Amino acid sequence: MAAIVAQGLTKRYGETVGIEGLDLEVPEGVIFGFLGPNGAGKTTTIRLLTGFIKPTAGAATVLGADAWSGVQARSRLGFLPDVGGLYEEQTGQELLDFLGSLQGRACPLRASLCERLELPAALLRRGIKTYSKGSRRKLGLVQALQHDPDLLILDEPTEGLDPLMQQALFSILEETRARGRTVFMSSHILPEVERLCDQVAIVRGGHLVAVERVAELQRRKLRRLELRFRDGIPDAALALPGTVLLERRDAEGWVALEVRGPIQPLLRALAPLTVEDLVFEQAHLEEIFLDYYQQRGQP
Repeated sequence: MAAIVAQGLTKRYGETVGIEGLDLEVPEGVIFGFLGPNGAGKTTTIRLLTGFIKPTAGAATVLGADAWSGVQARSRLGFLPDVGGLYEEQTGQELLDFLGSLQGRACPLRASLCERLELPAALLRRGIKTYSKGSRRKLGLVQALQHDPDLLILDEPTEGLDPLMQQALFSILEETRARGRTVFMSSHILPEVERLCDQVAIVRGGHLVAVERVAELQRRKLRRLELRFRDGIPDAALALPGTVLLERRDAEGWVALEVRGPIQPLLRALAPLTVEDLVFEQAHLEEIFLDYYQQRGQP
């Protein structure tokens, strides 16, 4: 069973399109990235999946239940909104207890999450109105994860976290996946998606552009190879198999090539040459993302 299935999912606000005709299937046990700039439809989709708003057309199921009416499935769901509406007059501990009780499940992960995200007991005894933005975000993450949900839906989860806490969160999410749980996360920060996600969906202007495995996207992207030779640029370097010359600096014995073919013939051709230095750049998700936004026509 897929963790999330959307079929023709559409939400319009008058003449404005939030998301339109979204067909999407998220398998269980993966970290799935939902990518797009602000206004692309990410938060609207998440609000539809979590049952906060009703679709204009189409349907979605979450953990096998209807996203709008399937109340029972929500006890198996963890959710972090883009802007946390926390109860200001409660303490952090009171909020975690209250939200945990709404889930109707034990919260076996709370203590370890608070320790790893640096939410000490003294802070949890204080009123939330005194919390910094980062502490509020960490509290939101703990409430979303504390009951070990089968499906975790996160809207821009690293917003407001410092680099150390971002790394702690990445480890937590990787462990969540290792336990067979599913993570669906929206983001516009591509390096974190590239590190964490197994698959991504790219949205633009309320429309789905692509759904791909991250590894497959990287394999299909053209790569860049830079070579520096000890004794000047040999003629053979300008005719390497599966490459196209991008740039050359003869005085430095340096060339930049675009690699379009398989690697093995290229490596064999390089072996007899006097290569002094080599830089082979993997395709980055940011470049791939920009391809979809800049080089393809509007849907």
